[in-house]
Amino acid sequence: MHALSLPTWWIHVSSVLEWLVAIAAVIALGRARSETGWRWLALAMVPALVSAMAACTWHLFDNASALNGLVVLQAGTTFLGNAAMAAAAWNLLRLQRTSHG
Repeated sequence: MHALSLPTWWIHVSSVLEWLVAIAAVIALGRARSETGWRWLALAMVPALVSAMAACTWHLFDNASALNGLVVLQAGTTFLGNAAMAAAAWNLLRLQRTSHG
């Protein structure tokens, strides 16, 4: 745990917790609006959460070279999450245009 300072750890951990709250908020918004597209956005946010957790895990073990696979996992899930959130946002826009259109 020596790889990061205490303030940096605080930022990392709070970011993971904020992402969990954001996913829950998106789900709640979708339920309140009765729009299924929001569930897809919440699901698309999960790979980014996995990415953040992989980074925290790697740092927890002092960036051990034996865990370099976590860096690859983080990169892959970041890419997947970004692509999934873009697709989910486009889908949400499409659904809202057809329902209000």
